[in-house]
This record gives sequence, structure tokens and C-alpha cells, in this order.
Amino acid sequence: MTLRLFFHSDDLKANVEVLECTPHENEFAVELRATLFHPQGGGQPFDTGWIGESEVLRVVQDPDRIIHFVDRPVNPGMTQIRVDEPRRQFNTRMHSAGHLIGHFVQAMGWMPIKAHHWPGEGRVQFKPTDSAQEVDARTVEFGIEQWIAHDLPRLTSLREGAREIGFGELPAYGCGGTHVRSLKDLGTVTIASVSQKKGTLSVHYSVD
Repeated sequence: MTLRLFFHSDDLKANVEVLECTPHENEFAVELRATLFHPQGGGQPFDTGWIGESEVLRVVQDPDRIIHFVDRPVNPGMTQIRVDEPRRQFNTRMHSAGHLIGHFVQAMGWMPIKAHHWPGEGRVQFKPTDSAQEVDARTVEFGIEQWIAHDLPRLTSLREGAREIGFGELPAYGCGGTHVRSLKDLGTVTIASVSQKKGTLSVHYSVD
């Protein structure tokens, strides 16, 4: 099983052991003993970057290992890995913003069921509970602005072996994704639209 360093570290560089590198179509599949690269999953895109001098093109979960697809072969043994910082920062901000939307709309009586934190496609979807209230974009934006203004810190914990992420006094969500250290790093969250179809509420958003 690949050790997920990103579960407890915000580092973007590390020296790790390359266990295996095998040809895969026009790419090479690399398995590391431990990784800082977040694979695609949980609504979050994969990280890119470098393993030695090889460019990491995509990262996937398979199923208890993380496989890194690169553009050229990597020799087994110790090497440096580097995560692309701008891409990671953006994905981290998008995922954190999705959590805040989930918290705020859930407090209005809607249960979050699905989230997608991709560039240009950010959305969180909800199903109503018996106490569901009407949701509008400006109300959600304003509520999130208040949390950002208070610069709530990220809190990471384990519950029954599962990783949970929270901010300040907000409830924690079970999550394997990456998140800002505190909400001052989030920037501005814009709620582009709120729509409802067949009982599902969709909140579309972006970060700036």
C-alpha cells in the first residue's frame, strides 16, 4: 500500500523510494513507497509534477496503491518528487471552498450528497431534509465570507481510523483531499448559481 504523505503534510517536495516503473502504452507507470501526489478522487483532480526528471502526467488510485503515470522511465531507488505548486494550491482552495458550501447549505436544511471540485466545474449537490429552507447565492456567499474573515484554522483528526477535516468550530467531514491551512488562504469564493432539478439542489462556485 502506498503511504499517503499528503494526509498529514503540506510539503510539495520529498525524497522517496521508487519501487517499480513499467511501460504503459505511451507512458510509464510508477509505484512509489510513499507519495505527496494526490490521485484523482473524492471530487478532486490529480496532482502533477515531477519524479526525478520525469514529468507526472496523471495520478490514479489502483485500488490500494497510487500509480503515477510519467513521460519517461524512472530508475528504481531513492529520488526526489516535486508537486506542481500552482495546480495543488488551486485544487486545495477549490476543495476547501466546497466544504464551506457544504457546511453552510447543510445548516439550511439540505444534506450534501456529492461534490465536484474541478476548475470551471465546481459544484456541491444536496438533497432536502424536512427543514430545508430556500437557498440563494448571495446568502451563501455572505456566510462563507464571514468564515474567511475569521480565518478559521484547518483541523485534522482521525475517527475510527478515518481522516476527518474541519475548520475552526465547524463540524468535520470525512475526507482524503487537500485543504488550506486556514481560511485566509482560500481567497474569494463566488457562488455562480443555485439551481434545483428533480429534488436536487446544485450550488455552482469558483475561487479567485
